[in-house]
Amino acid sequence: MGRVPEPPTPVRRGRLLRIGASVVVLLAVATYVAVQYATGGRSTPRCVVVSANGDGATYEFTSEQAVNAATISAVGTSHGMPERAVTIALATALQESGLRNIHHGDRDSLGLFQQRPSEGWGTKKQIMDPVYAAERFYERLAQIPGYSRLPLTVAAQRVQRSGYPQAYAKHEPDATLLAASLTGRAAASLTCEGRPAGADSARARGPVDVKTALVRDFGQDVAPATGEDRRSVRVQVPATVDSAEGGERQRGWELAQWAVANSSALHIERVSYAGREWTAGETGNEWQGASSAGGAEAGSDGSAGVDEVRIVTGQ
Repeated sequence: MGRVPEPPTPVRRGRLLRIGASVVVLLAVATYVAVQYATGGRSTPRCVVVSANGDGATYEFTSEQAVNAATISAVGTSHGMPERAVTIALATALQESGLRNIHHGDRDSLGLFQQRPSEGWGTKKQIMDPVYAAERFYERLAQIPGYSRLPLTVAAQRVQRSGYPQAYAKHEPDATLLAASLTGRAAASLTCEGRPAGADSARARGPVDVKTALVRDFGQDVAPATGEDRRSVRVQVPATVDSAEGGERQRGWELAQWAVANSSALHIERVSYAGREWTAGETGNEWQGASSAGGAEAGSDGSAGVDEVRIVTGQ
């Protein structure tokens, strides 16, 4: 018989562990470098909502989540739903999917609200359409008598029939911030990093994409038009808004902040409304006075009016 090999000594085992750990670290560094090279060193664009109540409350989320949140809000207000309904919808989507349009879930649950084809919510294709999913949520919410006066957990549960109804409660503060901003009640409260000029130029979007997305989320009542420079979209704010909450100026801020929320997805570089302007960029992403931001929407009195939102794209 040959000599039986001796088992590894503690020293040899320790050396092997150190080598293995070094390989893992090197792989992680290589992956990071590859990602930085592929993305040009840019981090995932992010958005921030700041409370208009002066209490310092904020909510930070990704551009993907911002797009979905803006769609949920736009669909709600376009169907005459109040801000409270938008808050309930956003809190529900935060709990069910983290505001991500996901293709999986418990059993056959799908999408933003984890709606189930087997429970009559629609086909898989329909449920994965954020506009359709939001419309179905609001449709069922509107059938609940006095839903706006119910605790958020109760209203959400009567729509969703979740196994964890109390889980919606923890999202109410963030959903309240989001709803106030995206319905336009809290002006200039949403900012996003967006994509600076020149970023991803090969995949740049134009005014046609912006107009299509506006009509998709808000419906045919919104009539966006291409601006004179062919890179901009002008959206007329109706002088009379058929809503119990807000009015012309609130509708304008709703449209403006929808555009900021969609800035990364649609490569929007600048949004102007009511004498204020937002510009995409890692640092220059806050709302400023139009005069200090270049006066793109300034009128004869040096300020923009409230009858139009201007959206400037990357091409």
